[in-house]
Amino acid sequence: MKILALDSALSACSVAVLADGTVRAVRRQAMARGQAEALLPMVRAALDEAGLGFADLDRLAVTVGPGSFTGLRIGLAAARGLALATGLPLTGITTLEALAAAVDPAVRQGRGTVVLIDSRRGDVFMQIFGEDAVPLSAPAAADPAALDALLPAGPLLLAGDAAPAALDVLARAGRDVALATDSAQPDPVAVARLAAARPLPEGPVTALYLRAPDVTLPRPPVLRALA
Repeated sequence: MKILALDSALSACSVAVLADGTVRAVRRQAMARGQAEALLPMVRAALDEAGLGFADLDRLAVTVGPGSFTGLRIGLAAARGLALATGLPLTGITTLEALAAAVDPAVRQGRGTVVLIDSRRGDVFMQIFGEDAVPLSAPAAADPAALDALLPAGPLLLAGDAAPAALDVLARAGRDVALATDSAQPDPVAVARLAAARPLPEGPVTALYLRAPDVTLPRPPVLRALA
């Protein structure tokens, strides 16, 4: 199976090409904005490096959130557009499960994994996984100050861009916690591998939102009475 995976859900833009379990090409670039201009050229460069065209692929994969509203929509729109143009099936992978799956299995041994993403609005997006990276809870938004009460007992491994701050909070509470390295951004290779293990999707791939977008509606115009 040959898979093209895309991610722009957080503060990076990345692409990977996986062919029969072998990584053929990877492109990564940290960026808080500009994903719309960078993503498709990265796709083209990765396919060229892999020596493949869209006709050679079996599936597309994309992160579906939670994450940055703008970056998430860019990645999802690009993946949907490519799926429509090529006829390839598209698989959605959550940002949280991609981050969990990318952690070294040897590091996960003996610890539950908690993935935490900074929502940039004062809370965190989180999900708890077993040491085999299988989800033990549903994705949720949480108050960082309440993490100690929300997390299970026992040794924990923290991943995601909000993990360093959570480590301080939990360590002060006396919890046995460790930090996964290089886990701030989703790995497109992990996205591709997760997609390869999934059955073909039966419906459209949609974004996962754990909080409402911060949108302020325009105020209605004030009508002045005619003199």
